[in-house]
Amino acid sequence: MTQEDRRADLERLLKLMQKYGASDMHLKVGNPPIMRINGKIRYFDAEPLPGEMVHGMLEAVMPQNCREKFNKFQDIDFACSVSGVGRFRMNAFHQRGSVSVAVRRVNSDIPSFEELHLAASTMRRIAELRQGLVIVAGVTGSGKSTTLAAMIEWINQKRRCHIVTIEDPIEFLYRDKKAFINQREIGLDVESFHAALRSVVRQDPDVILIGEMRDPVTFDTALTAAETGHLVFGTLHASHSSQCIGRIVDLFPPERERSIRQSLMFNLQAIICQKILPSTDPKVGLVPCQEILLTNPLVQKIIQEGDDKKIDSVIRGGKEEGMQDFNQSLIELVKKGLVDDETAIKASTNPDQLRLNLKGIYLGDDRKIVS
Repeated sequence: MTQEDRRADLERLLKLMQKYGASDMHLKVGNPPIMRINGKIRYFDAEPLPGEMVHGMLEAVMPQNCREKFNKFQDIDFACSVSGVGRFRMNAFHQRGSVSVAVRRVNSDIPSFEELHLAASTMRRIAELRQGLVIVAGVTGSGKSTTLAAMIEWINQKRRCHIVTIEDPIEFLYRDKKAFINQREIGLDVESFHAALRSVVRQDPDVILIGEMRDPVTFDTALTAAETGHLVFGTLHASHSSQCIGRIVDLFPPERERSIRQSLMFNLQAIICQKILPSTDPKVGLVPCQEILLTNPLVQKIIQEGDDKKIDSVIRGGKEEGMQDFNQSLIELVKKGLVDDETAIKASTNPDQLRLNLKGIYLGDDRKIVS
């Protein structure tokens, strides 16, 4: 078969990804096409893919300048666009002597806070900030990138500014509205995070999005940018807000702890921790549960003194300021009919307390019923 035939085969699969709302597709020799839909793996009811077909589809769309790198390094990242369908990020790699391809659909439709069932008023308040560091935390697949995309898009619609994103990979495509946005993809537009970070402040940004903050260099750059008047968004792998602070501090040598805490005290604006849960509403599919910390004078004092465990109680008591812990978020999701009691209790960091809360029983710090 010709390359045109193989490209047509691949384009049909990419159109099916769009039709079914799949985030990812896997082409593996000996298996039918596999798609990830609403976070779940789905096998196509189709014949297993032969090796020559997978290789042919890859050859039909891989840019010429990527082929030598693929042959040398055995894996490669590149982008593919299909007219009327969209843009896709592809990673080709070798396994067990054959070629496999992982395809990620790049979204151009960015959902709003309300469509994502986030705490919209607090999300807007954070997006309105003009300076400081905002961290979105959670495990892989917890919806961090989608939440950040909603925040960037809100800024895009409301504020005349320059936004620079550094991503690996690009997961959402923005269209310039009030803001104008430059998106840099690691491996395609710039060699590495460090290379992109070295030059980002010289590109006159107002807002900077750093896809993942994973090492001291990244955090140093993010904190410096926040100190010099930029609004910086970044992601971190952590389960809750107090753990976030500890993770950041632990990246640096002990002699720098005091200066890092001082910088966080003045520049950290918010931490949003997320989990993704299956929704009882089939139209929703997956729904995020959020813990939200907003920096206030008490939080600043806790960060400075290193008593991070106290942050949990500040969050629980900060509902009027827009904060919430996971249990408070879960209760709202249950009230809205988006999550059932069993799912909420399984996801809770304090299930015994949540069981009482779902019955309308709340305990004060002295363990007495307060309402």
